[in-house]
Amino acid sequence: METVTGTLYIVPTPIGNLEDMTVRAVRVLKSVSCILAEDTRLSGILCRHYDIATRRMSLTEHNSPMRIPWILQQLRDGSSIALVSDAGCPGISDPGGPLIREVVLASLPLTVLPGPSAVTTALLGSGFLIDRFVFEGFLPRKGRVRSAMIQAFHSEERTILLFESPVRLCATLKDLAAVLGPGRRAVVARELTKIHESWHRGSLGDLAVFFEEFPPRGEMVIVIEGADVVKPTLDAASVADQITVALKSGMKVKETARLVAAQTGLPASQIYQLALRLKSSL
Repeated sequence: METVTGTLYIVPTPIGNLEDMTVRAVRVLKSVSCILAEDTRLSGILCRHYDIATRRMSLTEHNSPMRIPWILQQLRDGSSIALVSDAGCPGISDPGGPLIREVVLASLPLTVLPGPSAVTTALLGSGFLIDRFVFEGFLPRKGRVRSAMIQAFHSEERTILLFESPVRLCATLKDLAAVLGPGRRAVVARELTKIHESWHRGSLGDLAVFFEEFPPRGEMVIVIEGADVVKPTLDAASVADQITVALKSGMKVKETARLVAAQTGLPASQIYQLALRLKSSL
C-alpha cells in the first residue's frame, strides 16, 4: 500500500493591504489541517477577513525546536500544513526558515506559493538598478559584526536592501552615511501597501537628518544604490604593452585576447584585432 504524505505549503500573506491575498492562497489555507504562524493574532485578522476557519498554531523562534518534530510527523502521517508569515513571504527574516530546511532534508513534499514581498516591492519602487541586488535583512544592533557588514557595503556594486525598525532607523542611516558616504543615494520605503505608505528618496546623509527631525512609525525598508566603481583609465600604449608581453610569453592570440580583456575590462573582440596586428610585427 502506497504511503500518502502531507504537503507543507509556504503561503505568502499581504504585507499590509489585505486585498493582496491570492485566490490560490485562500484556497490552500482553507484546505490544510493547520496554519502555522508566528503571531496567531495577526493571522487571525487575515483568516476572519477571508472566512478561513482552519485552526492556527504558533511557530516562533523559541518553540520551533519543540514544534518541528511534531510537524514533520504530521506531514508523514498525511496531514497537509500551511506556513504563513506575519507579513510577506515565510522564511525571510522570520522563524519559518528552520522548518523549511528540515522539511527539505526529510524529503517531504513542499509547495511554495508566489505572493507579496516587501523585498521585491521596495526594490521595484526604488528606481535603482535591480538586475543584481543583495538582501541583508536586519543588521545586528551593535558590535563588530554590524561594523564589518556596513564596511562591506562600501564597495558593493549591487543594490543593497535592509529591513529596519522605526526606533533604530535614524541610527542606522547615520552609521551607513559615515561609512558609505553621506552622498550615497538611498530610499526608505515606509508602511508598504498600507494606508500611510510613503517613499523617502535622497542621500543617506539627508535621510538621516530628516528622520532625526521627524521620527518615523511603521515598518521600514532601506534600499541603497550600489557603489559606483571607477575603473582605471587605460591608454592605448599600456594595452599594447600588455598584449605584447602575453604574446612574447608564447600565448596564442585568442588566449591573449581573453587575458587582456579580463585585465582591462575592454571587449575581447577589440583586443583580438589589436593582438593580430601586433603579432605580425613581432
